[in-house]
Amino acid sequence: MNSLPHVVIYTDGACHPNPGPGGWAALLRSGSQEKTLTGHHPDTTNNRMELTAAVQALQTLNRPCQVDFYTDSEYLRRGITEWLPGWKKRGWKRKGGALANQDLWQALEAALADHEITWHWVRGHAGNRDNQRVDRLARQAIRKRE
Repeated sequence: MNSLPHVVIYTDGACHPNPGPGGWAALLRSGSQEKTLTGHHPDTTNNRMELTAAVQALQTLNRPCQVDFYTDSEYLRRGITEWLPGWKKRGWKRKGGALANQDLWQALEAALADHEITWHWVRGHAGNRDNQRVDRLARQAIRKRE
């Protein structure tokens, strides 16, 4: 049995238009405790907001945790679970050249280091209550920009 605290995280990023103003949101749940995080950026992309949500959520954890991480972003899930080792081997480059969002991929890799993470992909806008919640929060964050 794993002695690490268990945390469930849902994240989402949004941009309207893409690129343009963006927002991100994260929902963290451990037992009966729940926390939401949101933020925005005046000029960004949807992918940057997806990565920012993941980084911010993981950086909020103040000790090693067992994490079930839910995202509707194939870019995020596949990037971290499939593509990252190749990027690192090539000096943080794609086979075709420069790696977009390198700063956030490196921050995400650092944020993962202390945790045991299981990545889950969920279909966006398909009725998953928590995924719909973070989607709504991310879209609201766009409108909160100054």
